[in-house]
Amino acid sequence: MVDLRVSYGSVRAVAGLTMTAPVGAITAVVGRNGQGKTTTIEVCEGLRRADAGSVRVLGLDPQSDADRLRPRVGVMLQDGGIGAMARPLEYLRTLAGFYADPRDPVELLDWLGLADRARSPFRRLSGGEQQRVKLAAALIGRPEVVFLDEPSTGLDPAARRGMWELLGALRRDGVSVLLTTHQMAEAETLADHIVVVEAGQVIAAGSLAELVGGNEDILTFNGPMHLDLRTLIGVVPPETVVAEPSPGRYRVAGQVTPQTIATVTAWCAQHGVTPRDLHVGRRSLEDLFLDLADDEDQVR
Repeated sequence: MVDLRVSYGSVRAVAGLTMTAPVGAITAVVGRNGQGKTTTIEVCEGLRRADAGSVRVLGLDPQSDADRLRPRVGVMLQDGGIGAMARPLEYLRTLAGFYADPRDPVELLDWLGLADRARSPFRRLSGGEQQRVKLAAALIGRPEVVFLDEPSTGLDPAARRGMWELLGALRRDGVSVLLTTHQMAEAETLADHIVVVEAGQVIAAGSLAELVGGNEDILTFNGPMHLDLRTLIGVVPPETVVAEPSPGRYRVAGQVTPQTIATVTAWCAQHGVTPRDLHVGRRSLEDLFLDLADDEDQVR
């Protein structure tokens, strides 16, 4: 898509967004809630019309080529779409009737671990089971591209891990997956290509290695909000960056040596601060996102 723009009245949801999603890969569109991720994916699905810009899915326009595109695309909605009393097997058999070469509903439910829940009313399924039924509905027509809006929302850790494994299996089968998420760990675990969106625009894109590459270390700890960091900045090495990316969460970035750790903990002791959850590790996608979002906020 190129220069995508969508507004709701006076509210600009997508403001000139340009991005690509590689074929046969998992692409994650990440960002805070309310930054235009869902609107963007709805335009790709053909569920919403853009005000301006160009969008192509499998080389087709989601609006003018909808009849040709629809059989090649699977859509897993975040909310709604399945009645409370719908039974998975009956529901999938109904959907299968709309496709020329659908998957076998029984085999699909078995693959998704739902064989023993095939005749249970949708409302009686757990959150993870409901999400898998929604995924089954998106896959019944053997799509080349699958769109997923926050696929692991509301799932417990075990169900989330199961969902990730299923999406990995889709990629191995050559299916292109485009998903939205505000969970950085999900994007780090799943995605071959990551697009970071803020205020309806792309502010970074690439593989995880491309986005957070390098040898920079990060020391993080929790403490009281809004500590005066000027004295800490004065005692760590000059190339070290000290910041409070979110209230009460502190980050020291650079070449974090044992001396740096000792300096930070000594500074905390001098100022009566107990550094909780102190951790040293490589830069993560969340670190990158916080930096980029902070830069965008300063610009605005």
